[in-house]
Amino acid sequence: MTAVQSSAEDRGGELLRKPRWRAVSGRPTVLSAYVVVVVVVHLALTATALFFAPLRLNDLWTFGALLACGAVCIEASRRLGMPAGVARDLLSAWWLPTALLLPPAYALLFPIPLQLLLQFRVRRTLLYRRILVTAALGIAGACASVVFHAVIPEPLGGIGWIVDGWPGVPLAVACAVLFTVVNTFIVALAAHASNPETRWRDVLWTRESLLLDVVELCVGVIVAISAALSLGLLLLTLPPAVLLQRSLMHQQLQAAARTDAKTGLLNAVAWQREADTELARAQRTQDPLALLLIDIDHFKRVNDTYGHLIGDQVLVGMASTLVHQLREYDVVGRFGGEEFVVLLPGADTVEACRVAERLRNRVRRLAVPAEDSTVGVTVSVGVALLRLHGDDMIELLAAADLALYRAKQSGRDRVCLPALDGPRAT
Repeated sequence: MTAVQSSAEDRGGELLRKPRWRAVSGRPTVLSAYVVVVVVVHLALTATALFFAPLRLNDLWTFGALLACGAVCIEASRRLGMPAGVARDLLSAWWLPTALLLPPAYALLFPIPLQLLLQFRVRRTLLYRRILVTAALGIAGACASVVFHAVIPEPLGGIGWIVDGWPGVPLAVACAVLFTVVNTFIVALAAHASNPETRWRDVLWTRESLLLDVVELCVGVIVAISAALSLGLLLLTLPPAVLLQRSLMHQQLQAAARTDAKTGLLNAVAWQREADTELARAQRTQDPLALLLIDIDHFKRVNDTYGHLIGDQVLVGMASTLVHQLREYDVVGRFGGEEFVVLLPGADTVEACRVAERLRNRVRRLAVPAEDSTVGVTVSVGVALLRLHGDDMIELLAAADLALYRAKQSGRDRVCLPALDGPRAT
């Protein structure tokens, strides 16, 4: 099952795709209050750090050089393209050296111009989301900078911390980990506030994101060591960093081509490919297999009444519900419009109807904020079983579509089989 993808602005950005920005009463919700607190803390820390920060030419040169390298990487990503669904941009390779080598004020300031450049040169996103990401990066960088400078007060004043090895390099690695943990934690809290039903393990780390974090931290520490030795060495670290970034983004673009940009689920082509693989396995092993065709009832009425932005949030909420209610190996995708499809390997008639009923009941509890109210929806579900209703994917889809039609005709908000045994739920 394909989880909702990460967005372009940072590793946790997509976790905020469905914000509960205002409650039913119109008062700010927990998420909006949390964003305000994070931004205020970032601004207060920045003002304080600037007041006490010494103004040194060497620091300014280093700050400008790292900022220029980050801008070059952003322009490289702009030329490659960064559509929705692409999350990792390797900019930590430049944020981290700023935190390690310069006073905390520079770490707090550094994300601001780069995030503005991302917003206007690469891809625009919701302003509050960009602001939260900027504040999170600044606070995380300041934490790492304070710890590192407490042990090594002048990292640019000499290379002893590099040559001696201890505690300089291990401390740099530890501060890099601290930077990642603080940044992830701040974003994860916002993600969980935007969708309390999200599991914490989904908003913190997955195996792939953890591996990418390790890569970014290693590159960041190497860049920091190079910049401490000589700013000229940044010219040697920049091309490999850009190449690594382009390679990473190319892989993400390939993954994004398999997913629906609005919901992060598999698109119709990718779902068909994975479903065919599961179907062939079930035919070879004679295992049961079920297909669910799910359609949101009266979805056009939602768009006409509340607007397409609210309709999009309903689709995202629907996708999130499916992801969290199904197994890791179930194959779920969006067929287009308000129609979703799920393949359940190993599910017989009883299990398939039980899963369909659970999904139907969970969707009924979905509440999407809309102005001074919330939007609730229901779904109709058609169920088809391998060998009972069809022997190949075309027959299964046709049978599930017939069952879905019967569910609609029977009054909607129910689960139906194509056999003439009546609806399974009311």
